Amino acid sequence: MRNIENSNEVVLEKHDDVVKDQQKDRPLRTVRSFVKREGRLTKGQERILAESPYLLSHTIVDEVWDLDQIFGRQNRARTLEIGFGDGASLSKMAENAPERDFLGIEVHRPGVGRLLLDVEEKNLSNIRVIDYDAVHILKHAIPDGALDCVQIFFPDPWHKKKHHKRRIIQPEFVALIAKKLCTGGRLCLATDWEPYAEHMMEVMLAAPDYENSVEGFIENPTHRMPTKFEARGRRLGHGVWDLVFLKR
Repeated sequence: MRNIENSNEVVLEKHDDVVKDQQKDRPLRTVRSFVKREGRLTKGQERILAESPYLLSHTIVDEVWDLDQIFGRQNRARTLEIGFGDGASLSKMAENAPERDFLGIEVHRPGVGRLLLDVEEKNLSNIRVIDYDAVHILKHAIPDGALDCVQIFFPDPWHKKKHHKRRIIQPEFVALIAKKLCTGGRLCLATDWEPYAEHMMEVMLAAPDYENSVEGFIENPTHRMPTKFEARGRRLGHGVWDLVFLKR
C-alpha cells in the first residue's frame, strides 16, 4: 500500500461519469477520481465522524458552495488540500495560520477521523473536511476563483507505465484546478519519486494557465509541513521534489 498520508489518487482516464468502450460502444464502469483504501475505524474516529460539525455532508456535493457561509467568515485566504492522508500536516498548517481557511479532501476515513480528532483536541475552527471524489467537488462544488492555494503532496506515483494514466497530475486535472484558483493563486506539488517529479514538471510547463514560481524545482520549501512519510524517506536517502506554479 502507498502511504496513507495521501490516499486520494485520481484516475483521469476521462472526466465523464461513464466511459464508453469505443470499439463496442457500451458503457464501462463509472470512473471514480480515487482509489479507495478503507481501514478499520477506532471508536473515537467513529464518534467524531458522526458528530463533527466540520465534516461536510455528501448531500451538498452537487451544489455550488458558499465558502464564506461554510467557514463562517469572509476570507480570500483559502487552501484546498487533495489527499491529506492522516491530516497531521494539514492540522499543523491550520494551527499555525488561524487567519487562513483550509478545506481537505480525503476518502480514507480513518485518516479523516484522525484529522477531525486532532481538530477537536486543538479546538481549531478553520478546517472543513469532506470524504468524497476530488474531481466531483472541483467540478460541481468549489466556485471558480475561490481558492488562492491548492496543494497535493506525495500522491501515488503509479510506477508501472501501464498505470501512468492513473496519476493525479494530468493536463485535464490541472486545468480544472486552474479554474478554481484566483489570479496569482498557487498549485503546490511534492513527490519523492523522481520520474513522477519529471512528469509533474512536464505537465505543468505545458499548462497554459500556469507559470513556474522559480526556475525548476523548489529547494528547501517553507510552504508546507514535513510529513512522517517524507521524514522516513529522507532517512532512507530518498529525494523530495517540490513544485509551486502560479495561476496566470
